[in-house]
Amino acid sequence: MGTEPLRDQLAALPDAPGVYLFRDADDRVMYVGKAKSLRKRVFSYFEAPVRGPDGAGEGRPGPKAGLHPRIGEMVSRAERLEALVVNSEQEALILEGNLITTHRPPFNVKLRDDKSYPYIGISLDEAYPRVYFTRERHRRDRVYFGPFSSASKVRETLSLIGKIFPSRPCEGTEPGRPSGIPCLDYHIKRCMAPCVDYISLQDYRHLIDQIIAFLSGRYRGLEQELEQQMRAAAEDQRFEDAATFRNRLNAVRHLMERQLMSSDSLESLDVLGVAVDDDGEAANVQVLQVRDGVLGDRQSFFVDAAGSSDAVTILEQFVMEYYALGMAIPPLVVVPFGMETTGIEAVLAERRQAGVEVRASERGEKRRMQELAERNARLALDQDRARAARTRERRTAALGDLQRALGLDAPPMRIECFDISNLGATYAVASMTVLNAGAPDRKHYRSFTMRYDGGPDDFARMEEAIGRRMARLAGGDPDASLGATPSLVVIDGGKGQLGAAQRAMRDAGIDVPMIGLAKQQEEVFVPGRSEPILLPEDSPGLKLLQQVRDEAHRFALRHHRGRRGKGMTASAMDSLPGIGPARRRAILRHFGSPERFLAATREEMEAVPGLPPKVARDIYEHLNKTGGPDQVETLAGSGNGWS
Repeated sequence: MGTEPLRDQLAALPDAPGVYLFRDADDRVMYVGKAKSLRKRVFSYFEAPVRGPDGAGEGRPGPKAGLHPRIGEMVSRAERLEALVVNSEQEALILEGNLITTHRPPFNVKLRDDKSYPYIGISLDEAYPRVYFTRERHRRDRVYFGPFSSASKVRETLSLIGKIFPSRPCEGTEPGRPSGIPCLDYHIKRCMAPCVDYISLQDYRHLIDQIIAFLSGRYRGLEQELEQQMRAAAEDQRFEDAATFRNRLNAVRHLMERQLMSSDSLESLDVLGVAVDDDGEAANVQVLQVRDGVLGDRQSFFVDAAGSSDAVTILEQFVMEYYALGMAIPPLVVVPFGMETTGIEAVLAERRQAGVEVRASERGEKRRMQELAERNARLALDQDRARAARTRERRTAALGDLQRALGLDAPPMRIECFDISNLGATYAVASMTVLNAGAPDRKHYRSFTMRYDGGPDDFARMEEAIGRRMARLAGGDPDASLGATPSLVVIDGGKGQLGAAQRAMRDAGIDVPMIGLAKQQEEVFVPGRSEPILLPEDSPGLKLLQQVRDEAHRFALRHHRGRRGKGMTASAMDSLPGIGPARRRAILRHFGSPERFLAATREEMEAVPGLPPKVARDIYEHLNKTGGPDQVETLAGSGNGWS
């Protein structure tokens, strides 16, 4: 880390294009930006001159007046400035995008919940590729389409693809059924059964090519190809194949007719519109996707504007992130006026491996669509703001309702709820879920693996969970979740669980309000009161308690299932000779179920890919010597461990 004062770092900035990074006192990157002139751009953040008339330093420069509060905070926290000079705007764009991806700076513009946007993936690295839902896009030799603005859009598209182009839905690198009989998907015409060679590898790959064309929006070309295939099959008197091609052709044509608009004057392009909130906190970007003259879809993305009110800057960063995948880039992208497009064109053309034009449209249908995109962006932003305001009002009312019903001194701004999940005496876990200001705060969720092994005693386990959590609070735990003091603790259970939790809290020396919520009648038990409180069914406070209770139950159950699946599968598989993680995965992929694995013959064992014949024979002898039925029962209960 450099030790020179910030004013000296500023004074040394060159008048050249490049990328700059603001770092805080811990040397963390707070912001990454690009500029045609590093000196002019960075100086625009600071009020005071960095040098006096005599060349001497004048102290630490402060943030310029009029900056957005978030930007002002970032400038005030800046302790070090890092600058990287490049040769062109294109290089600056690429470097800026790479640094933002690497450092994830908190003050940069980013897609809201960008880590979880869904994609459609196609596994071209497999002999018989699958078309599947995914939230990752990093695997080599796979094609990704997206991002989509909602998971429901991806699932609707996948369902449509399954009807038009029935590719295999089964998991695994290769299709296969030990029985040699096609599965149900074949009989309902959702798969062509490559597992039993009902479709050749060449024909299957051609089917995948058609899916790629469909997802790329090449509807016209796909329509012509399907029509040719239908006619050729009819001429050859392959009437069943002709009927299949006819059905696909009709489905594609129906989809084209269903679109919002169609125009012979448009080809394939994306039209982008952006709207920014007045306070610079949020923005919305609309992407109208036109393929072969058909408006195929509209994507709506909410963006964390990070204090920037400059729509052009927001859209530039969005474009670089949205078009990270080359196959999603059309030959023309229409953007609002004022956007510098030369560098972006070069970057997108390199990613697409073909020419890309990025420009604003002054007249005609493209201009009309760009205005439509901007109006939709403003509408989405207004609706989101109104929806957020209604949600805040509803949560505030619920917290006030709880304060009155429970006799609290103030609304319970931090609510923690605890639940126990177990299967008898095994794999017991406890969960802690958190509501902050009435909203789920998933970063603060925690789970506890239970140490108590005295049998199925939920009271003892609840006492352990509360005791461990309150001990962390009493000890001033640095963990942001376990070190925070709750306004209200909710126990999933009745008087017994509540009493156990109270003992643990007293032993830890902590005193915070606590209640128990019993499931059957939704009764609220309060310490020192014999009769439960019955809140009205439509009470906002009761609904809030039910929400945090259901979250705790879901979170505990997920942890419990994970432990149970791993534990049961591992205990059974680890007893097999010569089996490690790679061979275990090969066995699971090949047989698909524990029953099928344990019922396999020695020849079937030897046919497992990647399993040496000697190891397969040893496994077969081990299973048949120790007695299969007991092993079947153990493995069959392994739940998600086999999925």
